Amino acid sequence: MTTGPTPPTADDHRAPAPLFADPVFDGPTDPTVVFDPEGGLWHLLYTQRRANTADAGVAWVHGTEIGRATSPDGREWTYAGTAVLPGTSPGDTWWAPELLRHDGQWHMYVTYLQGIREDWTGPAEIRHYTSPDLEAWTYRSTLDLDSERAIDATVHRLPDGKWRMWFKDESRESRIHTADSPDLFAWTPTGPAVTDQAQEGPTVFPLGGVYWMVTDGWSGLLVHRSTDLEHWHRQPVPLLAGPGRRAFDEALGHHAMALTQGPDEGFLYYFTHPGGGRRSTVQVARLHVRDGWLRCDRDEPFAYRPDPAKAPAFRGGGE
Repeated sequence: MTTGPTPPTADDHRAPAPLFADPVFDGPTDPTVVFDPEGGLWHLLYTQRRANTADAGVAWVHGTEIGRATSPDGREWTYAGTAVLPGTSPGDTWWAPELLRHDGQWHMYVTYLQGIREDWTGPAEIRHYTSPDLEAWTYRSTLDLDSERAIDATVHRLPDGKWRMWFKDESRESRIHTADSPDLFAWTPTGPAVTDQAQEGPTVFPLGGVYWMVTDGWSGLLVHRSTDLEHWHRQPVPLLAGPGRRAFDEALGHHAMALTQGPDEGFLYYFTHPGGGRRSTVQVARLHVRDGWLRCDRDEPFAYRPDPAKAPAFRGGGE
């Protein structure tokens, strides 16, 4: 008797845990996920921390490159080396890539520090690169953000058509500050956005009819809500502040990026330090709004198949 293929079950569509582990240094952090409509692949770019080296202090968090992985479905990822960013020297430090697509061109805003450091001091800047294909990158500028130490950029379009960048300003007590641009090239600092406590790694996105900012407060992911991208109000309950039950997900969630899937649901990509050591892995969980609050239960079973047609246009999708 001939039988057809076994139909998929709900478990077949659950998110892999972890979603990605770096095969070189075992330390992927600060994930960003976009879809390339030209190549038909999902792309994951991340800070490639050197977790398995013997460097003392925090030197292993420096000298990092931007790691790359690709996937046909957003579930199974293939390591694709590191991004080649011109104008720097081997051993320099790259953190926290932010990617967006506009008018057929990819933009990357990425944190740059010269060399390898053994502490958290010294200047840091955000650089702008462009690419037609997420492979060949052209240096455009180093942003003048009126700060000696600006890191962790995220960008979203404002209702008036301009663009806004949110970033961590470590020269101003590590609060979230902003800059605006009419064209993604020329940026003007526009002051503080969220100042209630030190935090980093902002991601800004619409969901459930309002805007959300999720940041890393080092004791869970902090959540702020806005109706206009100008005024932000803190949600009392953080996300991913308790341990999860999935593989390598038993630690705090850190430095996340949201990918919306239509107006009411999305996915949150984040990293953890399983076991509390240097090693890190990238995980994904479902985002939604309930009773006016942003929710993310990492232990909740959910179908994970990111749909490019439902992703925002500036992330390479069709929305």
